[in-house]
Amino acid sequence: MPQTVPTNKTLIITPTYNERQNVETLLERIHVVVPGAHVLVVDDNSPDGTGQWVEQQSEQEAWVHVLRRPEKQGLGTAYCAGFKWALQRDYQQIIQMDADLSHDPDQIPDLLAESKEYDLVIGSRYIKGVNIVNWPLSRLILSWSANLYARLITGIPVWDLTGGFKCWKRKVLEKLDIPTIRSEGYSFQIETTFRAYRQGYSIKEVPIIFIDRTEGDSKMSQGIIYEAVWMVIRLKLSQLRDIIRERFFQPQEAENPPEP
Repeated sequence: MPQTVPTNKTLIITPTYNERQNVETLLERIHVVVPGAHVLVVDDNSPDGTGQWVEQQSEQEAWVHVLRRPEKQGLGTAYCAGFKWALQRDYQQIIQMDADLSHDPDQIPDLLAESKEYDLVIGSRYIKGVNIVNWPLSRLILSWSANLYARLITGIPVWDLTGGFKCWKRKVLEKLDIPTIRSEGYSFQIETTFRAYRQGYSIKEVPIIFIDRTEGDSKMSQGIIYEAVWMVIRLKLSQLRDIIRERFFQPQEAENPPEP
């Protein structure tokens, strides 16, 4: 592990809903790998007591924080709440990752190292082949197809647009217009990367190995899939609208401005 990676200004955000079986291991592993980083758990009133357990830890450990919400509101809004929490404080690198241990904490230093040069760093399952463990073939085909579809339609040169293991520089989140983000699941990941790309921020993919959860239940649903399909179309239409507006409706400067 690189010893020069700065972590004292780093916040790791992980949303939870019924992740009590995984969150303790996750926090332990994060603290070993990046002991200077802080962790914010955004819990949606998990029936299994995840939020209560993390709150108890936060009273004992200064690097553990919890944001408890009254009900299940979805992945996208959880990350947005975490982003706002981070921007209200002095964090400079903000990492998002799943709580189910599918994102390996040992790879956090790789994202932080690249964040020295890039504005958004994405832990990519597809930048070097397919690096996914324990997924059924149907799930793998769905994910690969969704990423190909999103890449072709939006034109974003990123192989893993639906991945949720990312490191953001503070300045990018400040410009994302977080209150206007409404998407969830796959579409949240696509939309936020799309906004960063459209604003000209530099993006880097680093290879990761994604291991499917071994404890708890997946949050995937048909609704999340349908939302992603339509979100990509909406993003493309907004892109075309902006291009038309810039080309045909922006006021043109006079070729021969009047003399003063």
